[in-house]
Amino acid sequence: MQLPVANKPEDVGIDSEKLEAVFARAKRDVDDGVLPSAQVAVARQGKLAGLRTYGVARHGESEAPATNDTLYTIFSSTKAIVASAVWTLFEDGLLKLDERVCDIIPEFGTNGKDIVTVEQTMLHIGGFPLAPFGALDWENRDRRLQRFSSWRLNWEPGSQFVYHATSAHWVLAEIIERRTGKDFRAYVRERILDPMGLSDFYIGLPEEKNGRVADVFHVEPPVPPPGGWGEVTPAAILSFNRPDVRAVGVPGGGGITTAAGLAMFYQPLINGGTTADGKQIMKAETIDWATQVRTKDFHREQILDYPINRALAVVVAGDDGYQAFRGFGKTTSPRAFGHGGAGGQIAWGDPETGISVGYCTNGFVGDLLQGRRITAISSLAGSCKA
Repeated sequence: MQLPVANKPEDVGIDSEKLEAVFARAKRDVDDGVLPSAQVAVARQGKLAGLRTYGVARHGESEAPATNDTLYTIFSSTKAIVASAVWTLFEDGLLKLDERVCDIIPEFGTNGKDIVTVEQTMLHIGGFPLAPFGALDWENRDRRLQRFSSWRLNWEPGSQFVYHATSAHWVLAEIIERRTGKDFRAYVRERILDPMGLSDFYIGLPEEKNGRVADVFHVEPPVPPPGGWGEVTPAAILSFNRPDVRAVGVPGGGGITTAAGLAMFYQPLINGGTTADGKQIMKAETIDWATQVRTKDFHREQILDYPINRALAVVVAGDDGYQAFRGFGKTTSPRAFGHGGAGGQIAWGDPETGISVGYCTNGFVGDLLQGRRITAISSLAGSCKA
């Protein structure tokens, strides 16, 4: 299925010159040799205003020019897609925010985790950020449940924010399966991706699509997570080049799509839950409710010490001057929401301007260069309304 594309940017209220500035900033990193490839898309009014791809993509030992059909691993930008599927459970009366996880997944209720709620899990304040779970363990149900049972709390639930790189979303995936009776990947496909027309968006990549995915690699020597702990290690990043890991569809970081897929995912969510062709994905009030900030001021980013500003598994830009730190640049409205991904993937939508953006790359660089790029591209994209 082809995504709807505007005949020209102005047809959807996007200024062509400003859009070209977004593209030029993405191209600059490739031209300067900072990144091997980059792909960026901007959408509005349910249609793509523009999509560009630059550089080369590695596939195993070979290299080829990256194109608009090249797929990228979007890492934690995946979280918002799985979260949106969980939002539909709330809308359908299948899940409540204050439920204890152990009342849904009894195997989870060990080692003090019986007090963890669904809300705490979605806000990354559940207290089990370091819970181990190998991607390939998911396919074995007994092993999956054994993992849930063996997990221990690192902190008292609710007492602090610590990013749960994968553990919280494995729990959310299991909640989807318990409450719907369907494989979480099938449910995301059925309830979110297909109705949105996102046939090129994968949570669990089919084997035959691997040749289209740009392998990830470290452009400069990688730095392990601060303090020597955390799951987002250099080796973990490279594991997503493996077809067997891609096939799992890791719910907290294994989504694969194009920048266009990312930008178009947010269009219904910032347009009352409705696609350009009139499909109702979910109610507008569900989205408004799910994107309300629920973390407190004391739930802060661990290194730079600013309020984390999280809604139900997405980040909200806010109006406190920290929106650029949260990945939204300097020009979005306080209501913009989304979720970035490792390596500098960008994905957000702004209900005030109607603009959404997706940015993907296969190259990992240092935090400083990555942060500057995210701020620049998000700022340019956020201000390209005609």
